[in-house]
Amino acid sequence: MDASKLIYDMAKQFDRMESAHREFILKQKIFFTASAAPTGRVNVSPKGLDTLRILDERTVAYLDLTGSGNETAAHLLQLPRLTLMFCAFEDSPLILRLYGTGRTCLAGTPEYAKLLPRFTPQPGARQIIVLSVEIVQTSCGFSVPLFHFEEDRTTMAQWVEAKGGEAGLLEYRKQKNTKSIDGFQTGMFPETEA
Repeated sequence: MDASKLIYDMAKQFDRMESAHREFILKQKIFFTASAAPTGRVNVSPKGLDTLRILDERTVAYLDLTGSGNETAAHLLQLPRLTLMFCAFEDSPLILRLYGTGRTCLAGTPEYAKLLPRFTPQPGARQIIVLSVEIVQTSCGFSVPLFHFEEDRTTMAQWVEAKGGEAGLLEYRKQKNTKSIDGFQTGMFPETEA
């Protein structure tokens, strides 16, 4: 299936990522994640840089970088549903969502070590989120505005350097990434989450 044929497929569903879906996903410079626990707030986060990998027709993973919170990891421990959304901000309009079950692969675990070589090294990497895709849905995206990509920001690398590298990041994560804003544990530091 040619990616151009996806343009007017409004709310069409697939049980796996077809080649045109994979082609579209890999062209995007930004994607969004959505997760929620059974109670509390719904989280939506933008993700950028070269952090997404398609592992097979039903599995994607992204290298999750250190942030001011760790909502997705906390939510996946509570309820493992996860959605990734991709929008065409350039070229023909299209929205593509991947619905499925997510899990967190923490740094230092065998699964993290196995997946990490698939990614370009990124400053501040803290975990890998893996999504087992159950439904792929495309929709029109007719009202999404056109934007022109200029370049990736260098702010993350600068922030990591200012934190003093891994030692500083570890301390920051202990302070900011152990619980969600609703108080749910993230699993990152089990010894401090009791």
